[in-house]
Amino acid sequence: MTLKARIVVENLKEYHPPLAGREGLRLDFNENAAGCSPRVLSALSRIEGDLLSKYPEREPVEQFVAEFLGLKSEQLLLTNGVDEGIHLVCETYLEAGDEALIVVPTFSMYEIYALATGATVRTIRAGEAFTFPTARVREAISARTKLIAIANPNNPTGAAVTRDDLLKIIAAAPQAAILVDEAYFEFYGQTLIDLVGHHENLFVARTFSKAYGLAGFRVGVLAGHSEQMRLLRRVSSPYNVNGVALACLPEALADREYVAHYVEQVMRGRDRLEAEFKKLEIPYWPSQANFVLARFGDARKSFVEEMRRRGILVRDRNSDPGCEGCVRITVGTEQQTERLLREMRAVLQSLGFRKPSSAEVAK
Repeated sequence: MTLKARIVVENLKEYHPPLAGREGLRLDFNENAAGCSPRVLSALSRIEGDLLSKYPEREPVEQFVAEFLGLKSEQLLLTNGVDEGIHLVCETYLEAGDEALIVVPTFSMYEIYALATGATVRTIRAGEAFTFPTARVREAISARTKLIAIANPNNPTGAAVTRDDLLKIIAAAPQAAILVDEAYFEFYGQTLIDLVGHHENLFVARTFSKAYGLAGFRVGVLAGHSEQMRLLRRVSSPYNVNGVALACLPEALADREYVAHYVEQVMRGRDRLEAEFKKLEIPYWPSQANFVLARFGDARKSFVEEMRRRGILVRDRNSDPGCEGCVRITVGTEQQTERLLREMRAVLQSLGFRKPSSAEVAK
């Protein structure tokens, strides 16, 4: 007799983000390329050893965040990044025999966490130009559907789902948890957070890893109907968010000017990057996030490697459904965008880049 993991765990695919050796301008993980607010750094400098020796108290900061978002504290749970929020929803509502619906391409952890419960995952391909296939999702809903996970805007495409389409999904599956992941909300500006509490099956996730520059703290938010959040708290550890993150988060939220300035730079840079792709006749998809996905075709691998050699990291998304030959590029500050465009032109010229054929574009 030997110890064995559950069959679903043994068969689970692994997610291996390319984190090793990320030296240079990091435009590969959609992080805040400028760093966090100076107010956060100041708060860090004031932390004393006593804070580190105590178990963290999450509730006071949850109250602060709830007020910031216009919610009641019982409608909200701070999580160890959005990843934990996804995990908690899956653990609370999915079991063997259930189904989760996921539109692909999208964030890999929806599928991984859902499969780990023993549930079945049904993937639905995005529509033309990566549009959200609302009608096909509604057709796929059955009595077994217990989770529908939607990134809005989506990663890696930057495409967004309209409020009306999201409401149609919520109404069509009252027996399912509808998880709307708004990790890139600050760059899009549209949200369903105002509907939390009005629909018992709606959950909205937010992160402070992107616009706020706190990816290293691993802190996010999961919001939902108070009765459902009460059940989710049963699955969550009471000490899931570390004390340093809790001490600094209020300072990050209070510095609205810093975040607004960074977001403004990103949105201008996003427009410039998309204009450059259009000028170079490189197929791309208009983005509502802090990155742009473009198709470089056969030059994709060489482009990623040469940009890295020049000190700029970009993300190869070739393995994602429908993303053959694609690269995702994060947008940073105005100065970083200048450097990105300059180096990108030089790399493409050195590679003798040709625009993808009509057959490649149609993939």
